[in-house]
Amino acid sequence: MPKHSRRFAALQDKVDNNKSYAPDEALGVVKECANAKFDETVEVHLRMGVDPRHADQQVRGVVTLPNGTGRTVRILVFANPEGQTLAREAGADFVGAENLADEIMKGWTDFDVVLATPDMMRVVGRLGKVLGPRGLMPSPKTGTIIPAEELPRVINEARLGRVEFRVDKTSNIHVPIGKASFPQEKLLQNFAALMEALIAAKPATLKGNYIHRVTLASTMGPGVKTDIAAASALKADEVAA
Repeated sequence: MPKHSRRFAALQDKVDNNKSYAPDEALGVVKECANAKFDETVEVHLRMGVDPRHADQQVRGVVTLPNGTGRTVRILVFANPEGQTLAREAGADFVGAENLADEIMKGWTDFDVVLATPDMMRVVGRLGKVLGPRGLMPSPKTGTIIPAEELPRVINEARLGRVEFRVDKTSNIHVPIGKASFPQEKLLQNFAALMEALIAAKPATLKGNYIHRVTLASTMGPGVKTDIAAASALKADEVAA
């Protein structure tokens, strides 16, 4: 078992591991524990009751956090000449087609979001082994394969705080919801938006509990167990930010 630092041990003493905190209270503890020398990211970690080996129990989607993520997002767009013009005007960082694919095949991955128009999938398809493991492969399920005319809207959403969530092979989901420097109310509103999207993505065929555990934590801080029912009941438009 890895040995924690004295700093982490001191922070762990601030958390009652036998308690399921209300969402707002949990975020307060997370912020209190975020004392690293940089602005830590606040993350939501969920243990799901789905079996990702079954296609009908996949949980995947996107949500635009109302208060953003607090980080700079580098956007890459694969499009034809018309779409490239729209993407550049909308502020995409990298725009192209075969030229970008060639660079990625050589190992370049200095970007955070990949968008593609449907006609570009003949180019993007060969990048699956590079983009797939990084969660960057464009997909209709996450709204990252889109018509050229939709590029400005999606690029703007990505800038504002559009994040993807998906269950991994171990039935867990990990999603950033902002920075520790955010006011607590803004983090709570982002958390609420994520939970609403997650509830909406529940597989229709699932039997039993959908969510088994919700934990909030900062990058360098301890996990804070959060009440599942209270988290699932959150509504972003009811949270004052």
